This record gives sequence, C-alpha cells and structure tokens, in this order.
Amino acid sequence: MLRSMYSGVSGMRGFQTKLDVIGNNIANVNTAGFKAGRVMFKDILSQSMSGTTAPVDGTTGGVNAKQVGLGVAVSAIDTIHTPGSAMTTNVPTDLRIDGDGFFIVKPSEDSEISYLTRAGNFTLDASRQLVNADGMLVASSTGDFIQLDDTVTAFSIAQDGQIMAVGTDGNAAGTGIYIGIAKVTNPGGLEKVGGNLYRVTANANTDGAFEPTTANNPELGTGAIISGQLEMSNVDLTNEFTEMIVAQRGFQANSRIITTSDDILQEVVNLKR
Repeated sequence: MLRSMYSGVSGMRGFQTKLDVIGNNIANVNTAGFKAGRVMFKDILSQSMSGTTAPVDGTTGGVNAKQVGLGVAVSAIDTIHTPGSAMTTNVPTDLRIDGDGFFIVKPSEDSEISYLTRAGNFTLDASRQLVNADGMLVASSTGDFIQLDDTVTAFSIAQDGQIMAVGTDGNAAGTGIYIGIAKVTNPGGLEKVGGNLYRVTANANTDGAFEPTTANNPELGTGAIISGQLEMSNVDLTNEFTEMIVAQRGFQANSRIITTSDDILQEVVNLKR
C-alpha cells in the first residue's frame, strides 16, 4: 500500500484534532478565566531507504541518507496561560488576579481535594460564606473557608486579598481574613476538570501539592487582587479564525493526497486488464 495514503490519513486526524481545539476555544470566548489551547504537531519516524556514508578525504564524498516520512502526529495540546482582558462589574465579590496565581476552591469544608481557578465570580451564600457559582467554598490564605460575621454590614477586598469589614458603627477595619492564592510553577501542567477548575498535577508543582498564600506578595510573585473586575477569556478570535482556515485547508490537502493515492492504486489494478 502507498505510504502517502497513510500520511494523508495521519494529517487529516491531526487537523481534525486542531479543529476540535479551535472549536472549544471559540465556544469559550466569553467564559470568565478561560485559557485557550493550541495544538502542536510532530513528524512520525521516517523510513530509511538507504543510510549515510562518510566522506574519504581526497577520494570520495559523503552521501546523505534517503528517508521517507510516514506522516504527522500531535505532539502537544498546550494551555496558554496569558492574562485575559479585564471586565469591570463593580460587584465587590467579583475578583481578578492581576498577575500570577490562582484562586483556591474546595467542594466542602472537610474535603481534602482543592481546585484552582482564575474565574473570580464569587458570591456570598445564605450562610455568609464566600462561594463560586457552583457552590464551592473559596479558601483563605490559611486553607480554611471564608465566612463573614453577622456584625459585618458591608465589606471590601484589598489588593492583598484582605477582607475589610464595615461594622455596625460604620468604621472599616481589617478582618485578618485573606483570600487564598496558589502559586504554580508550571501552569501548563495543570489538568482541566471542567467548571473553570484545574487540578494540580506532579508536573505543575512538585509532588502535586501547593501551599495557600496571600496575593500581591513580591517574594512569591503572586499578583494583586482587583475587586469589582473579572478576568475574561484570553481567546483571540482573529487568531482562532485564521488558524481555522489553516486547519481547514490542511484537512482538504490531506484528503486530496488520499484521493490521488487511490487513483494511483486504481491504475495499478487496471494493469491486469
């Protein structure tokens, strides 16, 4: 069978994966905290028709190897953790990290599993707990869940994540409660689990663990927390539509390779007639 046919099939599969990633990026163009993905390709092991020969000074020259490639494969599907644009909402519980770091959320108070997110659309529930849209508890810098006292009539959040409370006397004071931030060495190693959440893996942080810390920390390099704003998706529609055209034409070109290879095989079959 012709090698070109299998090369064309591998190319179609690769560009189909690329279109899947592009489609997911475009679908999440308005998802808060979403990070776009990209597909990288690599060539498959080449088949050697003949090897190389070394040159002999003053006698013969060297000869290069003759190799035929066997197609393409997907080498990586990267998550691009560049910052998204800021959207002002003026809602005190809408938070954006201006720099590195992730918010920490937990399914329940006793849960040993914690997730990371860049989506800061938080709210206060009926128990005055700070939660995300799915009801997960937002963790503080100590790892505990955040709950405001009944005496707090209003509050604001400073850039270091501290909750500044306004009491019944009208005076503002620090509560000593800080929004927890997690610093990840390799954000690309995080695993997406849906719901704008990431799971820490051993390739994101050593041993897949992290320690909650505070925001706006120069020593750790965590970004400042901006209250009243949300970080939007970092998907660039111009780039996505351009890549869609490239993927579409690449898919069509590889399908043409299969069609041409089939025509050649048909000519070989017709030799018997």
